[in-house]
Amino acid sequence: MASPPPRIREITEQDLDAVGDLLTRGFVYRSREYWMRGLLRQAKREIPPNAPRFGYLMEHDGEAVGCLLLICTRRTINGAIADRCNVSSWYVDPAYRNFGALFASMVQKRKDVTYFNVTPVQPTWPILEAQGYRRYCSGQYFALPWLSWRGATMSVARVAGGSTPIEGVNSEDTAMLRRHADYGNLSLVCRGGGRARPFIFMPLRKRRGFIPMPAMQLAYCPSIADFTACAAALGRYLLLRGKPVVILDANGPLAGIPGRYSEEQGRKYFRGPQQPQLGDLADTELAIYGL
Repeated sequence: MASPPPRIREITEQDLDAVGDLLTRGFVYRSREYWMRGLLRQAKREIPPNAPRFGYLMEHDGEAVGCLLLICTRRTINGAIADRCNVSSWYVDPAYRNFGALFASMVQKRKDVTYFNVTPVQPTWPILEAQGYRRYCSGQYFALPWLSWRGATMSVARVAGGSTPIEGVNSEDTAMLRRHADYGNLSLVCRGGGRARPFIFMPLRKRRGFIPMPAMQLAYCPSIADFTACAAALGRYLLLRGKPVVILDANGPLAGIPGRYSEEQGRKYFRGPQQPQLGDLADTELAIYGL
């Protein structure tokens, strides 16, 4: 008698050790500590109603044989509430790979949610496009913002963890800045022209393309136009701390900021009602688990 097919269900906190083991098997260049740290961060995040906290587990005869991590978040964008889901890392044991495509397709059916993938490897690009995903980011810009003249007179202040309000920054962005400060990312507020603009940067822990360390990856800004407006102030703040290069998602060079655009990596896709904006990686695997 043939054995029943694997069962798919939501991951719970009781499954985290098993999920950590699966992902460590599947991604040999990542430590188990890396996965467990990120999973524990997911356990503490606020998530939209009825959204899975961690993602989905595939099990057979009570044994975990596959997992798919999802990072769900609710954001206010242009005054409207938007539910989004970063389709993150997934792994299925070799004996169950024939169920892998079904596994992935079952968890992306909500029409009101925008699903997006920020780390697709090149062989998966045609597959994503066949599934209805659209490209919203084609590459990355390796910027030297300290050479820009824009925003030279603005001030920059670092944000620490905690829960106190930040003058001029709304409560949602304040919570994000402080949360990422606790993760070890660099949260900043740039002030000038009567405005306070929030920014989050992630430290780059390995060489990226032709850019050697040290560099920072832009994880969040209200818009790329805000980064451009504050480029000189942000660049000089980072340069004084030994970080001359900022890497950010882009679809071409940024006017007024010296640097180099590359399409060798950085492509990103989405499917759903709202296209993610460039420069917003705060609620993704890159910022929560680390580069």
